Amino acid sequence: MASSTSALRGRIDPSPATLGFVVGDLLLVGALLATGVVNHGGDPLAQVGAFLGTALPFYVGWLLTFPLAGVYALETRRSPRAAVLRVGGGWASAAIVGSALRATALFSGNAPLTFVAVMVGVGLAVLVPFHLLPFLSGAVGRRGTGESSN
Repeated sequence: MASSTSALRGRIDPSPATLGFVVGDLLLVGALLATGVVNHGGDPLAQVGAFLGTALPFYVGWLLTFPLAGVYALETRRSPRAAVLRVGGGWASAAIVGSALRATALFSGNAPLTFVAVMVGVGLAVLVPFHLLPFLSGAVGRRGTGESSN
């Protein structure tokens, strides 16, 4: 157990910036899924159980894949290239895992290829720019450590 904990330490930076990205990612994925439900005639606020059944497979996918991709590693916040590759790879994997879970009897819904493609593409279009914001705005120091860039 100690070795797996040590391995995760390098892939998850325990910092306030990481917490901000985790919360932001969870909210963005939820908003992405809620938008999809609304676009297909549903109401995520009125049908909370159904919405959770739609969202849960993708949150499980994210939970399983983000450590492997190093999405919340310090290096991800230090390099725009690392952010694009790690967040992109993490989300693409999470969307595939989430879609695969939806295709099982455990969750309602299905996962036609078009659905998988939309989940991957729209998720990338939302999550990758979010992780690039610190590099554009200077909100996080140049090295991604939370220092001011002044």
